[in-house]
Amino acid sequence: MVTGIRRKARELALQSLYQSEMGGPAADQALDLLTENFQSNKQALPYARELLAGINHNRTQLDELIQAQAKNWRLERMSIIDLNIMRICVFEMRFTKEVPPSVAINEGLEIAKRYSSDDSASFINGILDSISKMDRE
Repeated sequence: MVTGIRRKARELALQSLYQSEMGGPAADQALDLLTENFQSNKQALPYARELLAGINHNRTQLDELIQAQAKNWRLERMSIIDLNIMRICVFEMRFTKEVPPSVAINEGLEIAKRYSSDDSASFINGILDSISKMDRE
């Protein structure tokens, strides 16, 4: 699958998760609404759906991994955007075989630069790098 399509899928998943957490519909329904109302790359939809299903199914484990590496930060204090970027990346690192951890981290950082604050990329990188190192031990 082309990198650009996967990046778009990650962005669609992020937007859907954000909508859901801000009181909107469930993330999969939010994805449907996004694609119905805005022009989007249809090739990205299957991977976006896979990400949303995986994150939904493994959310507790993903959040526990993130929380364990987020020294002095509770999940509730984190930006919703940053938390969901990390959920996407940790899901890819832990539960998909076709995305190497370094690629998942890099993609997360690029998305953070586009959708979050200037300081978010380094915060996200620190947590994701720690999780990646745990997986290598």
